[in-house]
Amino acid sequence: MNVNIICVGKLKEDYLRNACREYEKRLGAFCKLNIIELTPCRLPENPNPAQINAALEEEGERIISKINRGDAVFTLCIEGEEKSSEAFSKLLSSVMTDGASNIDFIIGGSFGLSDRVKAAGKYRLSFGKMTFPHQLARVMLLEQVYRAFMIQSGAKYHK
Repeated sequence: MNVNIICVGKLKEDYLRNACREYEKRLGAFCKLNIIELTPCRLPENPNPAQINAALEEEGERIISKINRGDAVFTLCIEGEEKSSEAFSKLLSSVMTDGASNIDFIIGGSFGLSDRVKAAGKYRLSFGKMTFPHQLARVMLLEQVYRAFMIQSGAKYHK
């Protein structure tokens, strides 16, 4: 199983990079993990809606170019569905059982994702109504993917 995390931006803080490295190491027992970092569009200090939309579209084109036909695509967005860890684990298991060999998780930049990218995802996920920095979303996603695999294996990690 290949799990791809396609994200806009690099992790800037050491503590976030360290947390991601830990989950990358743990996930090695369950899947081949690829983290694809895309350069965010440069915007002025106080961008107007048109500038934000243009940046989202440009970033969206780069994201779409990284998705392969047949991949199971999950977009992380505010409109997404909130799931318990157990339900997320069950969904991942179902996606794998249905024959997907590549799962792509998409994390946008600080302004989110374009509508085109959201439409490319069969699954939309949300970590809740609270706002989190997009860099923290990567750590949270890696932890939840790891937790999902641990639930599937019957390990005590989830308890």
